[in-house]
Amino acid sequence: MPVISFFTGSLEEYNRPVDDPETLDYDNMERTASFAKLLILDLAKRSEPIDYVKVPRKQGKSGMRGGLRAYLGTIPDHASSDDVERVKLSGVRADGPADKAGLQGGDVIIKFSGQEIKNIYVYTYALGALKTGEPVEVVVLRDGKEVAITVVPEAQK
Repeated sequence: MPVISFFTGSLEEYNRPVDDPETLDYDNMERTASFAKLLILDLAKRSEPIDYVKVPRKQGKSGMRGGLRAYLGTIPDHASSDDVERVKLSGVRADGPADKAGLQGGDVIIKFSGQEIKNIYVYTYALGALKTGEPVEVVVLRDGKEVAITVVPEAQK
């Protein structure tokens, strides 16, 4: 069954123990809920169902997340990654390769496998070149200092 999800953006506290009512974006929640309501009402008024169109997955390296085979478990901070150079991490998946290697939320990726990372798009492309089990060096800015960390990508589960 097709679904649609709505969100108001991400922040460093998202889905963490410190994520509490004070961190919620109530204005954008109201705006998003109003949009969802209008969408639902519009769909309810339709006399004909919406055609479901199955889109086949592209094979090979498409530069999209679905085409990646190797997995690091990094969580880019999408709230800031589109607006600034580099890629800031909002966190890492527990027990994922990035977590095991010592990457952490707040790190800013500046180099990846010797390639300068200027934005989220360059980072996503670089992820597509990873091979499971082959170590990769990630250079991050942490507390104003460059830190080199070796991460071993795992198969995406």
